Amino acid sequence: MKGSLSRVKSFVLVAGFVLFHEGAFSQRFTDYVNPYIGTAGHAHVFLGASVPFGAVQLGPDNVFRGWDWCSGYNYTDSIIKGFSHTHLSGTGMPDLGDVLIMPFTGTIKTGKVTAEAPTAGPSSHFSHKNEKVRPGYYAVTLDDYNINVQLTATARVGFHQYQFPAGNPARILIDLQEGIGDKTTDAYIEKINDSTIYGYRYSKGWASDQRLYFAIRLSQPIAQFEVFDNSTKGEGTAVKGNAVKAVCHFNKANTLQFKVGISPVSAENALANINAEIPHWNFNKVVQDADAKWNKELGKVRIETSNATAKKIFYTALFHTMIDPALFNDVNGEYRGPDKNVHKASFQNYTIFSLWDTYRALNPLYTITQPERVNDFINTMLAIYQQQGKLPIWHLAGNETNLMPGMSGVQIVAEAYLKGYRGFDTVLAYEAVKNTSLRNEFGLDYVKSLEYIPNDKMQESVAKAMEYCISDGSIALMATKMGRKEDAALFVKRSLYYRHYFDSTTRFFRGKNAQGNWNQTFGPGRTSHPYIDDYCEGNAWQYTWLVPQDVKGLIQLLGGDAAFVNRLDSFFKLKIEFDPQSPPDISGMIGQYAHGNEPGHHTTYLYTYAGQQWKTAEKVRYILKEQYLDSTDGISGNEDCGQMSAWYIFSSLGFYPVYPASGTYVLGSPLFDKATLQLPNKKTFSLIVQQNSPKNIYIQRVIMNGKPWPNTYITHQQIMQGGNMTIVMGSKPNVAFGKLQENRPGN
Repeated sequence: MKGSLSRVKSFVLVAGFVLFHEGAFSQRFTDYVNPYIGTAGHAHVFLGASVPFGAVQLGPDNVFRGWDWCSGYNYTDSIIKGFSHTHLSGTGMPDLGDVLIMPFTGTIKTGKVTAEAPTAGPSSHFSHKNEKVRPGYYAVTLDDYNINVQLTATARVGFHQYQFPAGNPARILIDLQEGIGDKTTDAYIEKINDSTIYGYRYSKGWASDQRLYFAIRLSQPIAQFEVFDNSTKGEGTAVKGNAVKAVCHFNKANTLQFKVGISPVSAENALANINAEIPHWNFNKVVQDADAKWNKELGKVRIETSNATAKKIFYTALFHTMIDPALFNDVNGEYRGPDKNVHKASFQNYTIFSLWDTYRALNPLYTITQPERVNDFINTMLAIYQQQGKLPIWHLAGNETNLMPGMSGVQIVAEAYLKGYRGFDTVLAYEAVKNTSLRNEFGLDYVKSLEYIPNDKMQESVAKAMEYCISDGSIALMATKMGRKEDAALFVKRSLYYRHYFDSTTRFFRGKNAQGNWNQTFGPGRTSHPYIDDYCEGNAWQYTWLVPQDVKGLIQLLGGDAAFVNRLDSFFKLKIEFDPQSPPDISGMIGQYAHGNEPGHHTTYLYTYAGQQWKTAEKVRYILKEQYLDSTDGISGNEDCGQMSAWYIFSSLGFYPVYPASGTYVLGSPLFDKATLQLPNKKTFSLIVQQNSPKNIYIQRVIMNGKPWPNTYITHQQIMQGGNMTIVMGSKPNVAFGKLQENRPGN
C-alpha cells in the first residue's frame, strides 16, 4: 500500500509541475485545453502526448473495435493494449499506430489483440479517474498491473516513464504486429546493446506502403531480451517477419525510462533524432518544454470572454489544429518521398495532408497563425509534385492515398501565392497547379473533352467536377496575378463548368451520362446508394452550394437574391429521414445542412452574398453554441485533422474564408468580447466586440481602424497589416448592414 501511495504522489507531483512551473508566459493557454473533447462519438480525435506539428503522437491505443477507433482511442473504452507513437487525428479512416509498447508484469502474452480476444496480449483495464492528459503530457495507471505510465514527446521522439510495483518483475512488450486498422507486411527488431534497440515496421493500410524505422534507448540495461514471430519464440537477439514482437526484462528498481525515436529513413537516423532532441534523462524537462511549445502556439490568438466554457472550447479547437500536418523528416533533413527514394530537404517536410477537408478553413487559418510553416507546407507539396507527378490529394506517410474527390492541393498552393507567400519556387508552383489540373485521371480527361464528367463513366462525378471548378477558379486568380492572361481565360472558363450539372427542371446539380442525359436515379435528399454515387458524402441539397468561386453566378442561376435566400431557408429547415445506410460522416444536421462534414462548411455564410448578413449571423451563432461542446462527444463530426476546429476558430472570431484563394473573409457573428491575433513583425490585429451577449448575435455596425466599415467582409491584407476592427452587436437584425451590392463579398 505504501508503494502504491508513493507512485500516486509521484504522478501528482509531475502533473502539478506541468501546471504550476514558472514560465515565460503570463497566461497559461495550455490550462484552457481539454484534450478529451472529441475523443468519443464520431470525432476520432487523437489523445496523447505530442508537440505542435510533431512527427510523434504518443498515446494509448484501445482494442480496435471499428470506425470510432480510427485514432486508436475512444473515451468509452476501458482497455488499453499499449502505447504507440504515430496516430491520425479525426480522420474517417484508420491507420498508423506504429511501434506499440506495453509495460506489464506476470505472464508473458504475445498473441494478437482483437475485439474477440482483448487479452491475447498484455492488455490492461484502466479508469479515467486515474488518467491525466494535457498538451504534451499523458499519464494513466494500468489497473491490471498497478503500473503508472507517463508519456511526453518532442518532435521526433517519444519519452516513456513507467513506475512498476515493488517486488514484481518489470517487463515491456514491443509490438510490431499491432497497428490501427492496418496490416504489417514486414518488420524487424534487434538488440544492438544492453540499452539500445533498432527496428522497422512496414505496413499496408490506408497508406499502401508505409515504412517507419525506430530506435529505442533505455535508462536501464536489458536483463533478458526475447523475440517472437507469430507467438513463436525465436533464437538470438533479432527477428524478422510480419508479426514481430520482443519482450524486454529488467532486474533493477521500479522506475524505467526510455526514449523512442522514429524516422522515415533508417534506425540510425532515429537514434540521431534521440541524441539531438533528448540527450538527457530529465523527463520533467521534456514535459515542461512541450508545454512551453504548445503555450507559444496557442498564444498567437488571445481571446477575452467571461464565458469560461467557450474559452476552453476555443483553445482546445486551436490545439486540435496543430496536431497535423506532422513532420516527416529527420534532424538531418532526410525523408522518404512517395517515389520511395530518400531525399534531403532544405525545408521542414510534412505529411498527413487531409486536403479535401482542410483547404476550406484550416489552411487559410495557417496563413494567419503559422506564416513560418506555410512555406514549408508548400515546399513539401511541390516536392511531392516533383516525385509523383501531381500535387497531393490525401498524403499519408509518404504515400498518395488518392482519397476524396478533387485536386485540393491546387487551392492551397494558389492561396499561399495569392496571399503573398514567396518562400518557394513560384514558377514551379504555377507549373504544379496547372499540370495537376490538366492531368487525365479521375475524370479530368472528360473535363477537357466534354466539359463535364459522365456519371456512367465515373462515380462521384458531380462531386469531382465541382471540386475541379473550385481549383480552376483558384488557378485563374493565380494566373492573372502572374500575368498569364491566356491561362487565366482558360481556367476562368473551366471554373464555370459547374453549370453543366444544373438541371433547370429540378433546380439541382445532378449527374448526366456520356450522352448528356440526366441520371434517372435521383433524389435530392437521398444519401444512400445508388443515389450517393454522383456526390461524395452528401446529397444534391448539400452540393447545391459548392460554388464558392462564383457565388454571384450561383445566385443568378437560382433566380436572384430573393430566390437564393428562400432556397437557403428551405435547406436549413427541410427534414428528410436519412437512410440507415447513409455515410456516418453526414452528421450535425440542421435541416439538410450537415455541419459534421466539410463540403457545406461555407454554406451558412452565403446569405451574406445575397444581402442578408443577419441570417448568416443566426446560423453561425447557433452552430457555435449547439455543435461545439466541452464534452467528450463535443464535435459533431470527424475532426478531419483540424478542419472542424478551424471552422470554430474563424467563426467564433467573427469571420470565415468562404473562398480561400480570394483572400476575402465574410463576417458572421463574433463570440468573444475581444480577440487579438499575434502577427509577424510584432504586429497585431484586434477584434473588439461591443455590447456582446448571448442574445446580441447580430452585427449593427463595424468600425475599421477608427473609420466606419460598411462592408460585410474583410481582407487578408487588412488583417496581416495589423490594426483593429470594432464590431457593435445587437439583439435585433440590422437588415441594412451589407444589403447594398457594393458592400457584399464577391465584388
